[in-house]
Amino acid sequence: MNTKNFTRIAMIAAIYTAICFVPGLSMIAFGQIQVRIAEALTLLPLLDKRAIAGVTLGCFLTNLLGAMLGLNPTGFIDAIVGTLATFLAAVCTYRLRNVKTAGIPVLSILMPVIFNFFIVGAELAVLFMPDNVIVGTLINGAYVAIGELIAVIAGWFMIKALEKTELFDKSALS
Repeated sequence: MNTKNFTRIAMIAAIYTAICFVPGLSMIAFGQIQVRIAEALTLLPLLDKRAIAGVTLGCFLTNLLGAMLGLNPTGFIDAIVGTLATFLAAVCTYRLRNVKTAGIPVLSILMPVIFNFFIVGAELAVLFMPDNVIVGTLINGAYVAIGELIAVIAGWFMIKALEKTELFDKSALS
């Protein structure tokens, strides 16, 4: 890994983490009902493959710091489970980037919503509704998916704006 790649990954991770701890936003970034605006960055793999590592690292650091600061009610387990959801979503966002409907990579955009619905929804169900994990997954997953949908809609507008810049070159996708 060269310095440019390392720096890009670190910057994405730092931006993800910083967004989550902005006063006001940190209150809605964790828990059963959450809107983690930084998850908009999970669409960056549409523009740059290195973003997969960046958002994964950012999510891990955010969940870890959130647990250490007492903001994350799921504790340290979220550093593994939540990060796994973000990693899988970012990988699938990248891999499905060329599958488009009316010129929009709808499947890519929905990957963070789907993975967080099932994985984070199940995590929350196990922790907060252990007597009925299936119903808990559906309820908590729906809450998380709504927040995630808000984030990826913002992410899509961010992607459209970034496409007009020279920050990401086409070689970053290979």
